[in-house]
This record gives sequence, C-alpha cells and structure tokens, in this order.
Amino acid sequence: MILYSTNNKDLRVPFKEGVFNSLPIDKGLYMPVNIPVLGPEFIADLHKYSLPEIAFRVSKAILNDAIPEADLKAIIDDAINFDAPVVELSDQINVLELFHGPSLAFKDFGARFMSRVMSYFLKEGEKQLDVLVATSGDTGGAVALGFLGVPNVRVTILFPRGKVSLIQELQLTTNGQNIRAIEIDGTFDDCQALVKRAFNDPELKEKFRLTSANSINISRLIPQTFYYFYAYAQIQRKGSREVVFSVPSGNFGNIGAGLLAWKMGLPVKQFIAATNINDTVPEFLRTGIYQAKPSVQTWSNAMDVGDPSNWVRIMDLFKGDDANLKKLLIAYSFTDEETLNAIEKVYSEQHYIMCPHTAIAWLASKQWLNDHPNETAELVFLSTAHPCKFPDIFSKEIAAKIEVPVQVQELEGRERLAVSLDRDFEGFKNYLLGS
Repeated sequence: MILYSTNNKDLRVPFKEGVFNSLPIDKGLYMPVNIPVLGPEFIADLHKYSLPEIAFRVSKAILNDAIPEADLKAIIDDAINFDAPVVELSDQINVLELFHGPSLAFKDFGARFMSRVMSYFLKEGEKQLDVLVATSGDTGGAVALGFLGVPNVRVTILFPRGKVSLIQELQLTTNGQNIRAIEIDGTFDDCQALVKRAFNDPELKEKFRLTSANSINISRLIPQTFYYFYAYAQIQRKGSREVVFSVPSGNFGNIGAGLLAWKMGLPVKQFIAATNINDTVPEFLRTGIYQAKPSVQTWSNAMDVGDPSNWVRIMDLFKGDDANLKKLLIAYSFTDEETLNAIEKVYSEQHYIMCPHTAIAWLASKQWLNDHPNETAELVFLSTAHPCKFPDIFSKEIAAKIEVPVQVQELEGRERLAVSLDRDFEGFKNYLLGS
C-alpha cells in the first residue's frame, strides 16, 4: 500500500511510514494512491459474513501487501472482537450501535486496530514510539485502552479542561503505566493545534519518534470503514439494498471513513453529516465557502470542532468535484435544545436512550425523511458512544434506566493522574522535552 500527501501527489510513502509519521512533511494528510473497488459479488453477499470476516476482506483489499494475510487476520481477530449491531428503532429508521467495545465508543475500532498495527511494525531495539493525541471526548479513552501496556510505546493525551464528561476524563486520566494525560486550558481545536505543531517542530522530531493516534493517522481511518460494510450487510438481511447513513460529525473522520467505503464500492444512497452548532461544513455545503471557526462548547462535546482536519481528505476523495460531493453528502446542524428534546422524545416513544451525539444523528435522519417524503431507503444513524458517558445530560427518569457497564463502575475510586498546561506551544514543548 502506497500513500500520497493531499498537498503533494508526488510525495509518496509506504503504509508503515505513513502509520508511524502520521503527517507528511508538507503538512497534508496521507491518502491511498489506489483505492480498490470491491467486486459486486462481495457486496451482494455481504449478509453472509461476520464483522471480523468483513473487516479482514476490506483491510486486505486496501492494504494490499502491506501486511501478510495471516498476520493481518490475527490483528483483525484481536482488535475487532466485539459487535456493532443495527437495531430497528422505528419504521425505516435504524441505529448502528458502535459502543460495544472496551471504551464504549466507536473509536475503539480505529484505536485497537492502530495499536496492533503499530505493535506489529515495531521492531525490538527500535527507538521508543511517542504517540500524541488530542481528544474532544472519546478518542482519548479508546486510544488509552488500545495502547495500554504496549511495549516500547508511550501515549500522551491532550484534552480540553472542563469540556469532557466525568467518565470520559476518568478513562483518560486513571490508566498510568505508559499513558499520560494533559488537560489544556482551551478547546479541542487548541489541543489539536498543539499536536500538529509538535509534529513539525525540528527539535521534537529530532529527540522523539512521534506519531499520532488521531483520525489524521490513516490507520485510524481504515478500520472505521468496516462497520459501514457490516451495517449494510445487516440491512441486506432485512431485505433492503438502499441505505442512507446519518453520521454524527465533528472532526469528520467518521463520515470520511464512510465515504472511503463508498469509494470502495459500498452502494450508499446518501450520507448525512449531522453536526451541532459547530457548523463549518454545513455552511460550506450551503454557501460554497469554507470558513474555519472557533469551536463552541455544546452537550455533544466530541463534536465541538470548528476546523475539522479530515475535511481535507473528503475534498481530496472528490478531486474538486463539488457538484458530486454535494449530491452525495448533505449536512444538518442542531442546537443543544433540539438535542435534549430529541433524547426525551425517543425515550418517551421508543424507550431507547441516546447519547447527545447519537441524538443529533437521529435528528438528521428525521429531517432527511421530512425532506424526502416518498423515499423508501433504510436510514441508519450511527450511535457513537454509550449514554452512561454523559450522566449530566439526562433527566432523573432516563438516568435511572441506564445500565452502567462494569468497566465504567471500576473507574470510580481510581487515582486521577493529569498534568495541567496552558495552550501555548512552548509550555507543551518544554513538558515533552523534560519527560
């Protein structure tokens, strides 16, 4: 598998180098030179395969010969060892539950795959790998659990102070061992900017072997395609072959993976980017002008991103063809008030509890159906996190109905380990150099 930079198509590296370096030297993002199209026979027979079988076939196709088949299958079987069921919520509307992994968030797919790929490529005696990651909520917990105890790897997680839920913070800060947490006095965009700047700092690059576990790393994006294929397989079992995906969108890695799956041959009728009031992409699709904005804090904190990194990849997939992009991808944005009302409504009518990010995807599904009253396609909205991670969101009645998984109960009472820093780069750099 060969990768190129979105800023320079002639800048090409093998998959292993892209995994470990994360960002090209020209500050673009890595993309596959060749995106394979899976045959119609495979697509037609998706309903016959399990999630690990689909994951292996998809990853084998896109990675080509980057990892031998037997080793790749072992990585998949170890990393993708939990389910992602599609649950029928109401007529024509289904929810894809992506919170059944160890950190209770969809990012377990990317983090577990990435950690095992990096561990596979690491050779004994090589320089320690330093993984830097910015999180607005769930990425940090998934990365922490994915890399916890991996030999010769140290992980540093940056999160915005006071802007993640209590359970998310406990998942970030109670691990110890090779996992370090830094709370930044700023926003997720500030955390992301510090990580990106670190990768381009000559002194840090000289001293450390730096890589990222954010969705800017191509090995995070690839495994997120798996659950789109698997969701389609489950819709096939219902007897339908037309699907629309509604995706909670913040840094746009999740929906970027869906579009990559579409490029690989998955027949998706429409993608809906569902955002909160951080509506940079909805505004672009409406006006044709991309204008990054300062992020605004909301109840759906993992989506509080004003300048989504992965939008560059999505634009690259369409090679400047804005007309086709806007035909396949539409976007809706919703307020906190609408989000909370949606949670109450779905619980009242369906006895189903949604996290705030999931609620926004449900709202977008309903909006799309209202705008397309004669549509017969199945709507699948993505549930990206377990509702227990957001206890302050819910009424007492709903909160009492949430079953808290054992791994969350075990976090209570653990010592919190975190360093507090301002958002200036020099302070972050000095911390890294002193470690």
